[in-house]
Amino acid sequence: MTLVKKRLLQLVMVLFLLSLATFTLMKLSPGDPVMKILQVDEMPVTQADEEALRKELGFDRPLIVQYGQWMLNLLRLDLGHSHIKGIPVWDEMMERIVPTVQMTAGGLVVMMLIAAPLGILAARYPGRWPDHLSRLLALIGASIPSFWMGLLLIYVFSYKLQWLPTMGRGGFLHVILPSVTLGFAMAAVYARLLRAGLLESLSQEYIRAARARGIAEWRIMINHALRAALLPVVTVFGMSIGSLLAGTVVVEMLFSWPGLGSMAVEAIYQRDYPVLQGYVLLTGLFVIVVNLFVDIVYGLLDPRIRCGKGDVS
Repeated sequence: MTLVKKRLLQLVMVLFLLSLATFTLMKLSPGDPVMKILQVDEMPVTQADEEALRKELGFDRPLIVQYGQWMLNLLRLDLGHSHIKGIPVWDEMMERIVPTVQMTAGGLVVMMLIAAPLGILAARYPGRWPDHLSRLLALIGASIPSFWMGLLLIYVFSYKLQWLPTMGRGGFLHVILPSVTLGFAMAAVYARLLRAGLLESLSQEYIRAARARGIAEWRIMINHALRAALLPVVTVFGMSIGSLLAGTVVVEMLFSWPGLGSMAVEAIYQRDYPVLQGYVLLTGLFVIVVNLFVDIVYGLLDPRIRCGKGDVS
């Protein structure tokens, strides 16, 4: 079985388990979504209104029937409608996914701009000041939570210096603080990971052979050692993609960023089950696709994988 077939099978299984677990947990959670919907308008609620809405939403049917109907709609790519806003869940997610992708991409750019130079300099000069600086930033990044880093950035650059906007989504300036908040914590981890990978690569025999041929040190570092050192970095990135998504939720709430994370938090407070189910399935799909991409990158970075049996497990 090829790698793609394995990942597609895993995709179907994971999405099914996610849908089942999410549906079950929401039904077991305390509170009544029907009453939450009826109380939005702050009007007196009668027993007849409650029963009519419960029947309209299908909550009067057995749980297995509700789940089966939702799965049938899902196979038709119909995620239902928001109980609170009344709009299709798919439309709301597509509207919210653009800000999330924008902030995530900004965070990854910040992470690479910090981690790559620090990791390379620390490996190039081990035990000297670039290495010590890399360790200091790694310690700071690993010690400070994302929400605390975001508050510090808001205090310095928005409140004191008044250089950057505090909250909301607008132009380029609005994305800087959320991206730095998200990317700095990741940069601390990946800088040390890149340093360790480079030090291991630089100790290999093919590196000594390249130096014996008179190749410039920077070319050896970039063209030979860096490629092999990226393998553990890519591995950790694929494993930590779930943590990245969790970090976007915190940062989006802190900066009032209208992305998928803030949408999910709002859905939890409002007990908007269709929106929450759609969010869980979309994030699960994203994690699986990213891990498939990571497996493909393995083959691009290491020719031994492409020339082997063809599968990465």
